[in-house]
Amino acid sequence: MFGTRQNRPESNKVPSINKGKAALTVKIVAAVFVILLIAGNSYYTIQEEEQAVVCTFGSPKAVTTPGLHFKIPFIQTVTKVNTTIKGFTIGYALEGENMTATDDTMMITSDYNFINVDFYAAYRVADPVKALYASEDPVEILKNIAQNCIRTTIGSYTVDSVLTTGKNEIQANITQMILEKLEAYDIGIQLINITIQDAEPPTEEVSNAFKEVETAKQGKETALNNANKYRNEQIPNAEAKSDEILQSAEAAKQERINEANGQAARFNSMYAEYIKYPEVTKKRMFYEAMENILPDVKVVIESSDGRTNTILPLDSFVSDDTASVNSNTGNGADNVSDDASGEEE
Repeated sequence: MFGTRQNRPESNKVPSINKGKAALTVKIVAAVFVILLIAGNSYYTIQEEEQAVVCTFGSPKAVTTPGLHFKIPFIQTVTKVNTTIKGFTIGYALEGENMTATDDTMMITSDYNFINVDFYAAYRVADPVKALYASEDPVEILKNIAQNCIRTTIGSYTVDSVLTTGKNEIQANITQMILEKLEAYDIGIQLINITIQDAEPPTEEVSNAFKEVETAKQGKETALNNANKYRNEQIPNAEAKSDEILQSAEAAKQERINEANGQAARFNSMYAEYIKYPEVTKKRMFYEAMENILPDVKVVIESSDGRTNTILPLDSFVSDDTASVNSNTGNGADNVSDDASGEEE
């Protein structure tokens, strides 16, 4: 019995050693797990299209540099924000490949017409800290701002402007209004662009009427272009004709001036001859004037001795007969002058 009592303590030592080893193993595994957990939470990675917000004891800070970054485990929290350009629709919804109109598509213009207008707005996160903490849902706020600005702007334009010529101006005004309101709210969202996707009247009859108006406007533009083309073709021709008329008038003017100068020179020369021989020049001018006035009349003067002499018309000095006639005429003229002088005596 004594021997059996001495063997009992040795048999109890084996389980206690195994329990110690198991506890140590558990502690080591737990320590490794904790170390791995801490190591896994001590770094994070930022992609090119991302930014991160690191919050330390409730104080957020933006991290914008892509790559590997470290943080304090269980003390700092990291929230990643996608900064790529996104968008949303106003006035229609995309369901697969189909488009369905929504309740906010119908609007009223300044001339009290109804019109369906669809928009697409593109935006991105500009400040990740404000996008996370300045408001609960910044995208929803941007949608409400966009709808308000769209309805305000559409309400200040006529339906004709919205459908045809005023789209670019309307888009610019809406964009400017949204940017001003986003700057006032400061929610960390930046508007990239907002465009009109489609604009049409609410009924088919009105739509057909506006199509006819647009066709008429295109016809007007075509007529104006043709008129401008015709004008551009005719103006050079008219200018050429005008230059031709001016040149002809200038030539006629110079011709008249030259003719007048010639007549003045002729008169001056005649006057110079008249001063030298007044009586002879006077008779010659008289005979020339009578020949011009009475070209078909013959003037015959009969002398006192019965001879007749032809005074007008003056015959040519070329032929022999003309020479004899001229000699007779000269003699007759002398006789006439002699007779006249005799009678005067």
